[in-house]
Amino acid sequence: MTVSHEDLARRLRDAYSGEAVPPLRDGLDPADADGAYAVQTINTRYWEAQGRRIVGRKAGLTAKAVQAQLGVDQPDFGVLFDDMRIADGGTLDPARALQPKAEAEIAFVLGADLPDTETTPEQVAAAVATVHAAIEIVDSRIADWKISFADTVADNGSSAFFVLADAGLPLAGLDLEGAAMAMEINGAVASTGVGAAALGNPLNAAAWLAQTLAARGEPLKAGDILLAGALGPMVALTPGDHVHAKVVGIGECSFSYAAGLGG
Repeated sequence: MTVSHEDLARRLRDAYSGEAVPPLRDGLDPADADGAYAVQTINTRYWEAQGRRIVGRKAGLTAKAVQAQLGVDQPDFGVLFDDMRIADGGTLDPARALQPKAEAEIAFVLGADLPDTETTPEQVAAAVATVHAAIEIVDSRIADWKISFADTVADNGSSAFFVLADAGLPLAGLDLEGAAMAMEINGAVASTGVGAAALGNPLNAAAWLAQTLAARGEPLKAGDILLAGALGPMVALTPGDHVHAKVVGIGECSFSYAAGLGG
C-alpha cells in the first residue's frame, strides 16, 4: 500500500525534531516531481499556518554534475522562511541541525515582481535590487543523504538555513558568470568554484525559478530573496566550525556552527 503525501509530509516534519528517516520510496517514485512538490507544498502550508513567513526561494541542483548524480535534467526549488536566516557573522546551534553541509552561493534580492511564466534572465536582471554573497546550509531529513530527486524536493529542497551578506551591490557592472568563489572552514579553503556553476549564470537559475513559480501561481515578489545555487562543492559541518565565503567582486559573509551564542 502506497503511503499518502500527507503521511510523507508528516514524516519529514517529525524528522526535524527527531532523527533522519529512510528515503521515501514507499510513497514516492525517485523521479516523481509532481508528487514530491505536493509533499513540499503540504509542509509549506502547514508551516505558514504555524506562523512562519516566506521570504524567498532557493534553487537547487543547478550544477550539471549534481543533476547527473541524481539522474535528472532540471533544477529544483525550496522555500526560504524568515526563521531560516542566520545573521551575517552569526551562529547556528548544532542542536538545530541533523547532518548539515555548507555551500557558497550568489543571492539576489528583488526590487520588482516577476509574474511572467516566460521570464528571461534579462527580466530578472532588471528586477534585481541587490546582489549578495551567501551561504546556504543544506540539511537532509533523509538518513545519510541517500536522496533521490523526489526525496530532496519533498524535503524542501534539502534546505535548512542561509546567511546573506549584509552588504549588497547593484547588479550593473558585476561579472556574475566569472565571479570566483572560495569558502573557508576554520581558515582553510574547503570549496572553490565560479558563478557559471549555477546553470551557466546565476541569472539563468533565477529565471528558471521565476518561470517555475509563476507557472505554479506563486510568482516571485519584490523583496524576495533568491539563492541561485551552489558555486562549488558543499562541505559537511562539524560543531565548532567557522565558515567564511568570499565571492570576488560581489562580497563575503560568514557564520559559526557553534552552540550557546544564539543566531
